[in-house]
Amino acid sequence: MKTLNVKMAILALLAMFVGVPAGGQDGNEILKKVDANLQPESFESYRKLINIEPSGAKREFLVYTLKKGHDKIVSLFLSPASEKGRVTLRLGDNMWLYIPNVGKAVRITSLQSVIGGVFNNADIMRLDYNVEYNVKNLEQKPNEYILDLKAKSATVAYDQVKMWVDKKTLVPSRVECYAATGLLIKTLYLKENKPFDEGKVRPSVFETDSPLYKGYQSIMVYAKVKKRIVPDEVFTLEFLSKIDTLR
Repeated sequence: MKTLNVKMAILALLAMFVGVPAGGQDGNEILKKVDANLQPESFESYRKLINIEPSGAKREFLVYTLKKGHDKIVSLFLSPASEKGRVTLRLGDNMWLYIPNVGKAVRITSLQSVIGGVFNNADIMRLDYNVEYNVKNLEQKPNEYILDLKAKSATVAYDQVKMWVDKKTLVPSRVECYAATGLLIKTLYLKENKPFDEGKVRPSVFETDSPLYKGYQSIMVYAKVKKRIVPDEVFTLEFLSKIDTLR
């Protein structure tokens, strides 16, 4: 009888947790929904990148971007004049920068930054999180999920990511990015949700700071996000000089 009571108690405890995500596949499903709420799978967008120095000095960049599927993204710099016509291309883990005056593309890395500031190339040419990370732990709070992400490979810019996600909207409010040593590299703050493509509500402002660059801040502001699918040839080195024709 005593053994039966113990078994019943265990079953009752298990029943309490039925349907409660506990990392693994459920956590990865949540992450996929988060990605879908951050950006369409294939789209075009206009955004402003702003670097702010400790002195208060600002430098702004206007960028036109096309993304297709899970591993292709290309961006054209429209301003300032010194950057106009430059193009960045990302195909999976590979990245290039096309410079009009040079007439060819050069290799760049995810941790470099074509604009300086706190945003690196991986931030500017971000793929979906579920493409680069697995959820290793999922913690539930009353109004949010806290996802602990682990990079799928050593080529990813950040070895670990911690993400605070609103339960109702499945949109992150904060994302912390860490090195393999556990060092905090930067924190992203996602703000000002507003309707974009077909009325889909998405964060329009991404702010970031870093303990490695004290006093510096970078901001990414989306003015337009629209679903669009373009041919694969757009995401080739040969097409980089013609990206402007797609606007």
